[in-house]
Amino acid sequence: MSILEEFLLGGRTALVTGGAGLYGRQIVAALAEAGAEVYMAARNLEALEQVASLHQEAGRKVTALQMDQGEEDSILAAREAILSRSGRIDILVNNAVLRPMKSYHDHAAAFARSMEVNATGLFMITRAVGEVMQAGGSIINVGSIQGMVGPDPTNYRGTDMNGFIPDYFFHKGGMINFTRFIAGYYGNRGITCNCISPGGFRTESQPEAFVKQYSDRTMLGRLAGDEDLKGIIVFLASSASSYITGANIPVDGGYTAK
Repeated sequence: MSILEEFLLGGRTALVTGGAGLYGRQIVAALAEAGAEVYMAARNLEALEQVASLHQEAGRKVTALQMDQGEEDSILAAREAILSRSGRIDILVNNAVLRPMKSYHDHAAAFARSMEVNATGLFMITRAVGEVMQAGGSIINVGSIQGMVGPDPTNYRGTDMNGFIPDYFFHKGGMINFTRFIAGYYGNRGITCNCISPGGFRTESQPEAFVKQYSDRTMLGRLAGDEDLKGIIVFLASSASSYITGANIPVDGGYTAK
């Protein structure tokens, strides 16, 4: 097999949680374009179906599934639906995230609700899928640079934006070490687990002050765009990365290296 063929995902089945969001859309696209059969799972089935239909029109195998990551029965039902249709799950991308907290002073119940999905839910779906994966399987956790570094208030000067969201920092930091745990737990079965930690994503709603200040913090001088996660996702999902596990890879334009 040539090195380029190592990156192809034909014959593999992937499950992506939260596939209709900013990162989810390009993750699903990357896997599908590389040849994988992709299932997207989240609570909002309508949003998923809109994304899936675009891929289906292009001849790609993308299917929407309704799943609540905070409910184990829902996770197991989604897993069984995939197994009944495709017989296997080779790739799991833990991309779903619930963000109920908007500030440090929000009610503690919002923090608890965040943990139900972003911590307990992450564990439940990783265990559910990991237990049925075969050798060569790949688990990819989508973290954040906010799991690696503290907030920088200078990014938000002159804006109404707030970077002090405690639950997000808590569970994205925990995700990195959970990645190492899962890598160790499933390593003897030939299953890899890695984490990527993206930086800020450029959207039209962001004030120019934030865009400039954040971009100046990066080495590449910009925020991430619609294509910037696709390469690392395909690499970690493919046999080209078969000897990489337990790693956290920043995809942040050099933000955390500066």
